Amino acid sequence: MTAVTSSLTDDQRAVLALWYEVNASLSAYHKLLTSFGNAELAWQAKVEAWRQAGIHHTHLKRHEQPEQTQANIDKIQQALIERRYGLLFADESNYPAQLLQIYDPPPLLFYRGNHARLHQAQIAIVGSRKPTAHAQKITFDIAQYLAQAGYIITSGLAMGVDKRAHLGALAQADADYQGRTIGVMGTGIDVNYPNHHDKLFAQIIDQGGCIISELLPHTQPHKHTFPRRNRLVSGLSLATIVTEATIKSGSLITARLTSEQGKQVFAIPSHIDNSNAEGCHHLIREGATLIYHPQQVLEDVNGQLTYDRRSYTPADIPQSNNSPSQQNIDAEKGAVTTAGHATSSPSNIKSPASAIVVPEHLTPVYEQLDWHGQDLDALIVATALAPPQLIGQLMELELMGIISVQGGRYLRV
Repeated sequence: MTAVTSSLTDDQRAVLALWYEVNASLSAYHKLLTSFGNAELAWQAKVEAWRQAGIHHTHLKRHEQPEQTQANIDKIQQALIERRYGLLFADESNYPAQLLQIYDPPPLLFYRGNHARLHQAQIAIVGSRKPTAHAQKITFDIAQYLAQAGYIITSGLAMGVDKRAHLGALAQADADYQGRTIGVMGTGIDVNYPNHHDKLFAQIIDQGGCIISELLPHTQPHKHTFPRRNRLVSGLSLATIVTEATIKSGSLITARLTSEQGKQVFAIPSHIDNSNAEGCHHLIREGATLIYHPQQVLEDVNGQLTYDRRSYTPADIPQSNNSPSQQNIDAEKGAVTTAGHATSSPSNIKSPASAIVVPEHLTPVYEQLDWHGQDLDALIVATALAPPQLIGQLMELELMGIISVQGGRYLRV
């Protein structure tokens, strides 16, 4: 850790006092600042003045007990001194600048781990808490790929897709790329939720990642705390990827917030009868960018970084797509080069079509194929080729190693 807040100033104690007395209510907190000018004046104001400002009666009761408020602030300061967690205030240089650009940034952030990650370029990956095995694998591979390309993977520490995204980012053999993930909590910084994620929390911190929360210590999980967590996931990130989600998934809230913040949403398609991916299909129908390889995300997001560098120093910006390190990543992932050679990889993430050289006479057939597969009858109709001619071209593509046959269906590899 570097430059942690351990000795609180009077103004910081006032911010904490307000945050405690309004129970982390953003609307009440900002109403007090608007009414009284700053946190210190708001905290010094009488209960009647708060009542006239339209503050809720439950907040008024806490304001009537300043000794309890002081005791809670003292506990937080002691935890800071003991380095159980750290604290960033919105007026400090260590506070992530990209959060100041959203509609309702929190006045403070509690954190554990390496808070420098908050200032690096991030991509959010979110999705179902009960993903299919295929979605779990895809999520892990995409996170690993993007982290190795230099990005920080941000997610919500939930079961399913979130967990796989964090683990994928952590699965780096090179020490320089380890710990490239941020977990945003929907609880207090000292409340591990879900309970069985203790090891994941520890791994993120130990490897150099970061866990953050805007909520006060000891805050337990509640249905209202997770949507507000989602706005921080999207707010910290340059873009959001939804790998698999139902139509009622909270991931669609993150996607909506990403769009409202003027950022790009990516979604991965699946079979049309996969109800677990209905949310992704809905997002694509509503304008999200369909992707089938993480390189497509890099192409769009790296282009965005060329003109939007307000929140990042040059050292924090990942290398461009054409850098040697990126070429190595493509090779490790089994990318087909212009020479037509491929390296083996355990990953099922394949190189994008733009990296594959397909002979011109085979291109119409190849373009009809996808990852899910097409049967011969469908391809005959789509290509209008005679069966012998189509079978011959499919055999050529298979011999080149860029398609395969599974259960009578032809698909890209």
